[in-house]
Amino acid sequence: MKRLLILIGTIVLTSLLAACGNGDASEKAKGKNEVTIGYFPNMTHITTIVGLEKGYFEKEFGSVKIKTKTFTQGGLFMEALATGAIDIGTTGPGPVLNHYTKTPDYHIISGAANGGAVLVASKKSGINSIKDFDGKKIAIPGLGNTQDLMLRDELKSAGLKAKTNGGTVELHPTAPADMPTLFRQNSVAAAAVPEPWGYALEKQGGKIIADWKDFAWGKDTPVTVVATSSGYLKNNKKQAEAFLKAHEEAIQFINEHPDEAKKLVSKHIEKLTGQALAADELDAAFARMKVTDKVDEKVVQEMANVSKQANYIPNSKIKGMIDLSLLQKSK
Repeated sequence: MKRLLILIGTIVLTSLLAACGNGDASEKAKGKNEVTIGYFPNMTHITTIVGLEKGYFEKEFGSVKIKTKTFTQGGLFMEALATGAIDIGTTGPGPVLNHYTKTPDYHIISGAANGGAVLVASKKSGINSIKDFDGKKIAIPGLGNTQDLMLRDELKSAGLKAKTNGGTVELHPTAPADMPTLFRQNSVAAAAVPEPWGYALEKQGGKIIADWKDFAWGKDTPVTVVATSSGYLKNNKKQAEAFLKAHEEAIQFINEHPDEAKKLVSKHIEKLTGQALAADELDAAFARMKVTDKVDEKVVQEMANVSKQANYIPNSKIKGMIDLSLLQKSK
């Protein structure tokens, strides 16, 4: 009996220790003298990439140690944010709102880039318009991600639906870097994809069905935003301010020195992926986006409505999710 009580006590103690070690993002954010920044190796994350390459984050964070993590889709970014594996960074607004409506502990605190995504059909698909997507398989970076929501909005305008909602269009989640292979194999008919991968698909014969100015909400579509958790904002406000100051410096540099900024992105992506971006890819991708700290809240609300219709989220209430107050202080 004594051994049994000892065993039970050990199990309880182990469970308590595990619970302490696996606290939420708010607890893990306390007393940090380091920051982990998350982002994607995409052209649309140019502000974070330039901020890292130019040393803006190092300058603004001072003695705080900077770590980075890269992701291929927003769902993974948000999981890392929720568990405290990252503290702040850039992602699409879709994944943020999908998590916020379930647990309102996440916030968009700045814009980063608008546009930056296109709808491309393979040359053998026979697709000439959105209506031709009927019965076809379309690649997206991830379920519930920003391009998924953009595509669903386009389908609705054409009187179509995804199969998951009783329609005829099959959505196929895959990493953007793998989409050119799917096109060559004729595994998908089209793709909703961020740059520079949209231009890469176009180069191998793909046809633009909706350019960035026409895709979903067009120029007002926030493709990349700065996101973080309530816990990080509460416990590390100065760090969040430092991030936004570096973010603003990066935006200014990009707008004033676009050619140099593109070279920095190419260099950075090559280091991460082993693949260099050609000059024409950089030029085309950069021309299809607008670097900005602005966020159109009405568009984000419409994204939430689309996500709710897709049954990704229980409701479309996102009041309080977008908080640009700290951004205004950083200017």
